[in-house]
Order: sequence, then C-alpha cells, then structure tokens
Amino acid sequence: MRIALVAPLAEAVPPKLYGGTERVVSWLAEELVRQGHKVTLFASGGSQTEADLVVCAPQSLRLAGIPDHLGSTLAMLREVRRRADGFDIIHFHIDLLPNALFHDFAHKCLTTLHGRLDRPDILPLYEAYPEMPLVSISNAQRLPMPANANWLATISHGLPSHVCPFDLEGGDYLAFLGRISPEKRPDRAIEIAKRAGMPLKIAAKVDVVDLTFFKAEIEPLLDHPLIEFIGEINESQKCQFLGKARALLFPIDWPEPFGLVMIEAMSAGTPVIAWRNGSVPEVVTDHVSGVIVDSLDAAVAAVRETATMSRAAVRGEFEARFTVARMARNYVAAYRSLLARASSRTEFAAPPRPLTSAWEHPRYRPLASIRSGARPQIIVIPAYQPIAPTGGA
Repeated sequence: MRIALVAPLAEAVPPKLYGGTERVVSWLAEELVRQGHKVTLFASGGSQTEADLVVCAPQSLRLAGIPDHLGSTLAMLREVRRRADGFDIIHFHIDLLPNALFHDFAHKCLTTLHGRLDRPDILPLYEAYPEMPLVSISNAQRLPMPANANWLATISHGLPSHVCPFDLEGGDYLAFLGRISPEKRPDRAIEIAKRAGMPLKIAAKVDVVDLTFFKAEIEPLLDHPLIEFIGEINESQKCQFLGKARALLFPIDWPEPFGLVMIEAMSAGTPVIAWRNGSVPEVVTDHVSGVIVDSLDAAVAAVRETATMSRAAVRGEFEARFTVARMARNYVAAYRSLLARASSRTEFAAPPRPLTSAWEHPRYRPLASIRSGARPQIIVIPAYQPIAPTGGA
C-alpha cells in the first residue's frame, strides 16, 4: 500500500525533546515500512526515517522559534495535494486544516485527531465537512463531537517495546513527566509526594504560554527537600527516568485524549497513578497496570499500593495492548476499510449529510451565544517559497 503520513511541523519526526504526536507518527511510519508498505513522510527538517522523506520546513518550527505554523503547514498541504494521485491513502496528523483542503479526496484520506475536542471553536469545521473520515485515539476523546461524525475507528497509540525497556526493580521516587500546565496538575503531584513522604522528580518543559502559571503557582512549591525539578529531557533520559520510578503520577484535571506517557511508563513496568479523567480508564487497568483515583487521599494510598504491584504484570498489559505492531495493524485495517467503503465512491459523491449541531451537546449550550530496500528518497521543498501551480490544486 502507498501511504502518505502528514506530520505536524512543530517538531522533527521523531522529536528531539518533547513532542507526542510526532513521536507516534515516527513509530507508525517505521512499523508500516517494516511491514512492507511504501510510506512517504511529510515532516520538518531534522526528521529521521526509513520512509521517503519530504522536508516541508528547514527545521522543527518550535526549535526555530517560529510560533505561527499556519503558513508552513499550508505550503506542506499544497505539496501533499500535488502528489495525491501517487498515494492509496493520505493519513493526516494535523487536525483541522485537511478538512477544508482535501474534502474532494475524502475517499482515501483520514485524519487522526490527537488533541482535545471539547473546544467549541473547532467543531464547526468538522460539521462543515462530514465526508472527511476521522480516527480517534480513545473513545473518551469522541464525547464532545456530534454523534453522527464520520468516525472510521478508535485506535490507541502504540510504541516499540525497546523504547522504554522493562525495568524489573524500579526505584524509590515518583515521576511526573510531560508539560507544566494547569490541566496537567503538577501541583497535585507535588502535594501527593509530600503527603506520601516520597521523593518526586519532575521532568517537564515549560512553554511560553504556561510561564506565568509556572512562576506563580509551581515554582514556589519546588523549594522542598522531596521535590526535584529536572526540566525537559530527551528520549534516552526518559527511559531511565520512567524505569527507575516507583510510579508515574498522572494527576490530570482535563479530558486527556490519550496520555502517551502512561503507556511509556507501562512499557518500563512502572505503574501509573492517574485521575479518572478522559482516556485514563481506557488505558490503565485498575490495580493491574496502575491505580485510578479521584482524590488526593486515594492517590497517597495508591503510592503505598504501587510498592507491592507486579511490574511484570504492568509490562504484560503494555505488551498485550499498546505495541506499535498492534497500532500499525489497526491502522492498516482502517485504511483497507476506507478503501473498501469508497470502492463505488457514491458515499463521497453525495451531498454532505447534515450533522447534529455540536452546539446541541449539553457541554456547549452555555456557549451558544458566543509513510524497497533502496535508501529512502529525500526531497526538500525550498523554505518559504511558493510551489509552482499544478492541475492538482
């Protein structure tokens, strides 16, 4: 199968530091290539892949200090459109924009939605293009969307077993990994560690938009002998960080669509203590791969429970449910389902069916008033230069 994977340009694929979506795209691309598919990856410079790579920005835009990615992303999509006839499947990982630009290719396009869908400002575009097939990364992620949205599948993330190697022994500290932001609740993690009398290591980046929150709410809490703020770490550092932890704290206060760090910890054999929000009950098997809690008291008790949990059982849950081979097989099944569904193309030739208005969802009523054995081909698009017009666009 000839598959195009279209990645965000914020980070390289795989990312050098933080970047969950780009990491998932990397794992998927390499596994699809390993399984014998012809994969073309559209991504930023600095990306490394066995797929054919089309470089769509000189380097990752975040590390380049470019905050607005719209122009670069639109230029990338123009190139994808120009090559569209060369692919059986075009698989987007950039959320909104493909709907407006690829609705006439809906018979062979799908978009994996990686972010939260409970913001009313994004829903009108999904309503306007109901012919565009969508993939969710958890069932919980779907909840804010109209009931008759064009869902093709729910496919949870998966990662290679060697990325976070199994560590039988674990360690004597709690881990918080990801991003400092109000909805990730690092303050809860700090309070849990203090109450449990267990050291906490925080490996997290602080985005510019969250700097005020960090300075005002979190930095004052770091001056404690049990608390160590490490900052942003790379992939190799993350493996040891998670593997040597007693447990991962995932005290989120928002509808997390998936939570990649949970399965990274599970791969290492480290149990997860997580709040019952978003996808958590779909990812964590309670009292097997972790403990699902609803309060600080329950989280403190869970710290004690994780001391006696079987790390081999945690790893077993990962191997049974969250490997990259499983994820890739599920995506290939979705691709084939889409192509079979579109064999007559009548579904896509018909006028778009109306969707139940997103504003009718109870959550939004108050807001209604407002990727051959040959070496990969690498093709570079000149930075920020117009692409010559073709008949495809």
